[in-house]
Amino acid sequence: MAVLEKGSKKLLNAWAFYDWANSVYTLTIASSIFPIFYSALFLSEIKKVNAFGFEFKSTALITFVTAFTFLVVAVMSPILSGVADYIGNKKAFLKFFCYTGGIGCIGLYWFSLEHIYISILFYFMGLIGYWGSLVYYNSYLPDIAFPEQQDKISAKGFAMGYAGSVILLIINLAMVMSQDDGAAKMQMMRYSFITVGLWWILFSQYAFYYLPKGTSNGHKVTKAVIFNGFKELKLVWQELIKDLRLKRYLSAFFVFSMAVQTIMLVAVYFGEEEIAWKNDAEKTTGLITSILVIQVVAILGAFLTSRASAKFGNIKTLIVVNAIWMGLCFYAYFMITPMQFYIAASVVGLVMGGIQSLARSTYSKFLPETDDTTSYFSFYDVAEKIGIVIGMVIFAFIDQITGSMRNGILFLFIFFLIGIILLFRVPKGRI
Repeated sequence: MAVLEKGSKKLLNAWAFYDWANSVYTLTIASSIFPIFYSALFLSEIKKVNAFGFEFKSTALITFVTAFTFLVVAVMSPILSGVADYIGNKKAFLKFFCYTGGIGCIGLYWFSLEHIYISILFYFMGLIGYWGSLVYYNSYLPDIAFPEQQDKISAKGFAMGYAGSVILLIINLAMVMSQDDGAAKMQMMRYSFITVGLWWILFSQYAFYYLPKGTSNGHKVTKAVIFNGFKELKLVWQELIKDLRLKRYLSAFFVFSMAVQTIMLVAVYFGEEEIAWKNDAEKTTGLITSILVIQVVAILGAFLTSRASAKFGNIKTLIVVNAIWMGLCFYAYFMITPMQFYIAASVVGLVMGGIQSLARSTYSKFLPETDDTTSYFSFYDVAEKIGIVIGMVIFAFIDQITGSMRNGILFLFIFFLIGIILLFRVPKGRI
């Protein structure tokens, strides 16, 4: 195989195609089919499970496990970033995490309460595989694309990922809805986990075929290299605290992102448990439909938020978006009917895409003049993951203690309020 030159169309498309391969995980496993499947494993009257020496509420257990996984990711990401910048064969690492995640998804076919530990391990493998592979996938961008190509090909990867994940989700939905019996629907969900793993592994082969092994000289990984990522984060923090505006903005981001990511990760579990669906068929269709609505509306939300920020400024727009999220928390506490859930899903879509894209671009605009933007965004990503861990643990704790996810959602109202207060404290500047 001939080595493709940096910037070549075929190489760029091969890189973007990995988005097509791995994005099915986030939509089918993280956001839709698996949460519905997991909730359906429990009788409506008894949603308890024994694990690790404790009796957990079903939703609290999966939330705790997700939080723990993100904690591992937060600790692992700087190490992986440091190794990715140094090691010669980064493609081997990308393959390792891809296959780990794909096998984890396939393993979910055997997920059961009787074998809860191995089941949780497969769930853990899928999540680690997805986020671990992203470290190396993202680090390829400057290797395969020139600066003037990077924005365009990155956007193309996002678009391909969105298209691929929606296509497979529609196929999975058709599989599930083709059955009338509840047990048969559950079996189709199990098959859908296999399709995700196979899709991820098989479509990744095109990217693996053309992507280079790496750009360094095959140096051996040493202790210093492993901990280099943490040293870089420490240096970034020392620089960040010197900039009052950036420091205050990061404080606000950490708080409101904590709430946003938690809501996005528990939304389907909330809809399954707290909404009064007429029957299981309506529940399955309704939940998956709401996820598709969120995905589509999120694109519009990102566009509208971008227009609003251009006219009113980033900070003012973020304050308004956080206020809408506050309203959603209050609304969610009282919503009962499927129609109310669809309305909430539509609004979540609008503010989800907007707050994520605007938060990152605002951070980028506030950064000092530097060539080392990678370290600054590594810090941003780690802060986001730690926020997810804290938000999920708090939510799971409230859910476990009170027995209701509604109380957890209402509590997140406080984080958006604090986020707004902190945003008001960001010194006025060029944005």
